[in-house]
Amino acid sequence: MNAETLAPAPAAAGVGTYCYHCGLPNPSAGQGARYITDVLGEPRAFCCPGCQAVAESIVSHGLSNYYRERDQVSPTAALPEADDILARFDHPAAQKDFVHREGRYACTDLSLEGLTCAACAWLIERRLGQQTGIAQATVNVSNHRLRVVWDDTVTPLSQVMATLEHIGYRARPFRSDTHAAQLKQASRAQLIRLAVAGLGTMQAMMYGLGLYIGAFQGISEEYRDYLRWISGLVTTPVFLYAGWPFYRAAWQALKTRSLNMDVPVSIALIGTFLASWYATLTQAGETYFDSVCMFIFFLLTSRYLELKARQRAGETAASLLTLTPRLAHRRSATGDWETLSADDLVPGDHILIEAGEAVPCDARVVSGLGRVSEALLTGEPLPVEKGPGDRLIGGSINHDQPLQAEVTRTGQDTVLATLQQLLSRALSEKPLIAQKADRMARFFVGRVLVLAVAVYVGWQFVDPSQAFWATLAVLVATCPCALSVATPAALTTATHTLAREGFLLTRGHVLDSLSQATHVVFDKTGTLTQGRFALAELTASGIDRQRALSLMEALETGASHPIADAIRQQARSEHVPLLTPETPPQLHAGGGVSARIDGRDYRLGHAGFALTDHDAGSDEHLVLWLSEQLDDGRLSALARVIVQDILRPEALPVLQALHARGLKTLLMSGDPSRVPEQVANALGMTSWQRGMTPSDKQAAIAALQADGAVVVMVGDGVNDAPGLGQAHVGVAMGSGTDLAQTTADVVLLGDRLPSLVPAFELATRTAVIIRQNLRWALGYNLAILPPAALGYVPPWLAALGMSLSSLVVVINALRLRRRH
Repeated sequence: MNAETLAPAPAAAGVGTYCYHCGLPNPSAGQGARYITDVLGEPRAFCCPGCQAVAESIVSHGLSNYYRERDQVSPTAALPEADDILARFDHPAAQKDFVHREGRYACTDLSLEGLTCAACAWLIERRLGQQTGIAQATVNVSNHRLRVVWDDTVTPLSQVMATLEHIGYRARPFRSDTHAAQLKQASRAQLIRLAVAGLGTMQAMMYGLGLYIGAFQGISEEYRDYLRWISGLVTTPVFLYAGWPFYRAAWQALKTRSLNMDVPVSIALIGTFLASWYATLTQAGETYFDSVCMFIFFLLTSRYLELKARQRAGETAASLLTLTPRLAHRRSATGDWETLSADDLVPGDHILIEAGEAVPCDARVVSGLGRVSEALLTGEPLPVEKGPGDRLIGGSINHDQPLQAEVTRTGQDTVLATLQQLLSRALSEKPLIAQKADRMARFFVGRVLVLAVAVYVGWQFVDPSQAFWATLAVLVATCPCALSVATPAALTTATHTLAREGFLLTRGHVLDSLSQATHVVFDKTGTLTQGRFALAELTASGIDRQRALSLMEALETGASHPIADAIRQQARSEHVPLLTPETPPQLHAGGGVSARIDGRDYRLGHAGFALTDHDAGSDEHLVLWLSEQLDDGRLSALARVIVQDILRPEALPVLQALHARGLKTLLMSGDPSRVPEQVANALGMTSWQRGMTPSDKQAAIAALQADGAVVVMVGDGVNDAPGLGQAHVGVAMGSGTDLAQTTADVVLLGDRLPSLVPAFELATRTAVIIRQNLRWALGYNLAILPPAALGYVPPWLAALGMSLSSLVVVINALRLRRRH
């Protein structure tokens, strides 16, 4: 259907019975249309200034082909909303719940109104692609959803929305909490189609059985025709309703000049259905109504099982969304506790968490002692003791004592929200192996269609009466459904299984890369060690101990590193006076921190950073130095601090298991002392390096990769972020910094280092199962092809075999849910 059919062109300039854009009657047609614009070389009439403005915008940007390619007219276009209304979406407070960062870009999902067909999606993607600052714009026609990745320093969100308004589409933020409802609705709709196909199959097979028996034992023509008519009537709703998703998907593929597995499926279904009705009406030939019903039923069954597998893989993301409570108790200006929505909390608010309640957001305990369960997030079955200064994760459960806490992070900045975004990103990405399988399936579809034509032509010379049915059998039997399902079924099942183990994938390529890994690089502090530091020794020179602790605590203001926690804990235990930095402390990755306090510049960190001349390479322990910058620029030592940490008890078994798999393990630490050497020797690691800056770690990993190594890195700090990004797979500890987690490809919930072992095991098993599935799918298609082409496989048997082939790969993939 073209634009002329949708909206007739005016007979003369200024005259038009219907609006060229929306297709509605033009109220001014009889008086000479007032709104005229040249489109596709001719004057077109529009019903209102809104439709005219949309058409002018489309034409001015060189997108007039939209009117040639659309197959439905757009609804009446509204006038663009006032700029000040759209500008409200640029406010950071408005964006905090639906916009998140991906590097230097902002990313959001928008719901679209007015989207009617694939041409609309083409128009939106092309128009946004022309706009400065837009890095990616992808439209999902099925759920009317637009994903935009853009540089908000160049183009504000309101301008993106205004661009869409000007071409006739209204965009608003997508609510992520409706996703579960959408999945449930999709599952229910598919289940209804499956039920219709199942009932129709039973009835059609019952009537078909009578026809098959009659073919051998004899049957009068009136009974034969009666059974054919009844079978056809039963099959029609199955064909039209239950089979509709196949025809729609095939049509969308053909419109975009591509092939998918629904193309041969639809050709086979439509051909069999029409041929069976032709045989019924002409009382000549055979009918295969039961084959149509069975084909649709078996195919829907395999796809329904795949849908359920994908839903189970997304349960972890959905559960993260439901952990945080909706209400909170906040201290008001009068000192009373008021109940309000958790969405209204802001950092700095003081909240009360009653016994048995969930923590409404990320917070830090101010007063009270109690036990808090973080099992839903970390997997730890026992509650964790929490006291003043300890961090609370939103969604954890306070067990027995009321706690007062200060809000630290809310909304999209909380730990749960970050993990949900990372997991959603992983589930939306398609690994390389899945892309290869899709390309293989498309290649196979094209060859199947060519082969089907060749089979039809060949049978014309042998037995023309069998040509049609042999061709249908080839189309059905060799449909690459199992080939397309083989990889995603295994990947989604493995992703869900690892999430239960605390190994949260945030990128889609992880399993593929893990199965090929050769080297595992570890950071030391907080990764192989517990990261719970204590000040073993503090030696001050020139100032007293109390002053040194006060300066160190001030320098670590706002820091989240475990060493900072140890310093704060020691300072509070000795009740030292609190100092406030004149400038916010500046973090120097891999070195330390610096700030100006009481008119002087101070540093705290490794010797190479905090001292002018010092070699800490021979230190047996982790040593930090507190120094003051003198007037001549030199750094003078004020205190020497020895910090001790202990190995994680699970580190040695994990390293031994990795060595047993043939993996080489390396330690890359920013600690310049001899502690990294001691740790590496204790764990039997392949090699170690100390005193490394973030760029040193990144360069070392890049050198390994240049030699052909596939590198996995495990770390937790800011100084690990470049290395995590450089490695083929970056694994961040759950208690690590935000930068480390968002850079990494995996987050270890609850710092469960042992989950690395089943991850490598499951990655290997996943690769094996994917190869098994692909071999089965290809082997079955190649094996069934000759008998189908020679006419030995009737269409109903081909449908059964093809559907069972798809079920085999899904059931094989579900074996990944079990741990060996």
